[in-house]
Amino acid sequence: MSGPMSLEPGGAEQDTLALRLARPRRRRPRWALDDTTDERADGRADDRTLAIRVPQQGPDEEAVSALAAELADRIGPAVHPYEVAALLEADGLSASVINERYGHPNLFSLAAALYARVPRTFPEPPAAPDPWRPDTVRCLLRGLLFALPALAYLLTAPLWPVARYAPVLIVAGIASWAWGQALGHRAHLRLVTGRREASATLLTGSLLGAAVATGLAVLPARGGGTVLVVAAGQSLYLAAAGVLLVLARERLLLAALSPLIAGSALLPWWEPGPVLRWGLPLLALLATLAATARVLWAGLATPAAGGPRPRLLSSLPYGLFGLAAAVLVMLEGRRHPYAVIALTLSMGPAEWLLYRYRGWSVAALRVSRTPRAFVLRSAGVLGLCLTGYLLLLLPPALLTGAGPAALLLLAAVLWTALLLQAFGVAWPPAVLCLAAAGAAGAVTWLRPPPGPAVLPTACGVAAVCLAACAIRLLGRPSPHA
Repeated sequence: MSGPMSLEPGGAEQDTLALRLARPRRRRPRWALDDTTDERADGRADDRTLAIRVPQQGPDEEAVSALAAELADRIGPAVHPYEVAALLEADGLSASVINERYGHPNLFSLAAALYARVPRTFPEPPAAPDPWRPDTVRCLLRGLLFALPALAYLLTAPLWPVARYAPVLIVAGIASWAWGQALGHRAHLRLVTGRREASATLLTGSLLGAAVATGLAVLPARGGGTVLVVAAGQSLYLAAAGVLLVLARERLLLAALSPLIAGSALLPWWEPGPVLRWGLPLLALLATLAATARVLWAGLATPAAGGPRPRLLSSLPYGLFGLAAAVLVMLEGRRHPYAVIALTLSMGPAEWLLYRYRGWSVAALRVSRTPRAFVLRSAGVLGLCLTGYLLLLLPPALLTGAGPAALLLLAAVLWTALLLQAFGVAWPPAVLCLAAAGAAGAVTWLRPPPGPAVLPTACGVAAVCLAACAIRLLGRPSPHA
């Protein structure tokens, strides 16, 4: 039984098979036989016989409706009564309960009744986690680390003619930037194979890159001893810092630069003297080299994974882009050096927006129903990210006195090119940036009369071409799948 038996007359026992014991039959007087009334006439049962009641026929509609209301959120998404039957069976609903409580002969009959009572509802699946969610702190820290090495020139400026030897440092810096871009791409390819292979690539490539940059700095140095030492130190630092950034050791690099940061922070209130002005940058350089050596040694100690080596030519367009980007930044820095510092610091938010573009593009792909709809959404995401980045750079451009057009167009070129490279599109941004850098550099070298805006024009054309290339290549679902 599913519950207590009611003891009231006319209760639940009237719907079941009732057995009563016959009492001893009393003989009636003959005179009373004619005057007695029929006991069945007033509806009373004869308790001297075996009484059989037939069970109530049909389902209990009220109980079934209550069950349907209770399970509505789980029955609504079902597309067939069999799914409801599986749900009831998983909940442990037995055949006896189905029969006695709900009045249905079997599980499938009750499932069909529930399926008919609950309207169909198909809720959206829960949102998947964003695989491209950026690490905000890490992105901002990387932007800061790009600009912190400039503090070394701030400390050592009174000790040697920086402006006189600036071409030497610029040549070494451009060579290091181009080499670092190509080496970073190759190291990321080797990371897919294994940590040991990537560490070996970084060790060999960074030493060779520092030697090449220092060797190229000899050409404009004309035998200057001090400037060659500074150029060699700059090249060694850029090579070591590139290794730490590729291996995601930003905090270690920040700790290595702490002497430089501390010395520069005290300059407004304290004169450190020549020894500390040279010693603090040298200490920061040695700390960076030691941290890099430790990280590479740990990587080389891991087991070898083997695997094919990527082709050297696959990293060539990344190096060419690094060369073009360095030239464009150098041309802007000749007129507005503080604007270049703002541009360098903005590389952190730029990287953050690159991650946001990828995440928002994946979300746009999930809600788009046609290729045309996705193209429009992809273009909207591109416009939103690029506009946000340029609005971030607008106040520094105005505060530093630089023309907003030149700095913002240069920033648009760099960000869009980095976006295409993030999706493996390397040659179009390399060619377009090289063309812009070559045109602006050639006109600047010819020293035209004041007036023509060479750099904004070149960057504007390159930015439009890169944006069109991004919409065309990244407006398809396949790069985001």
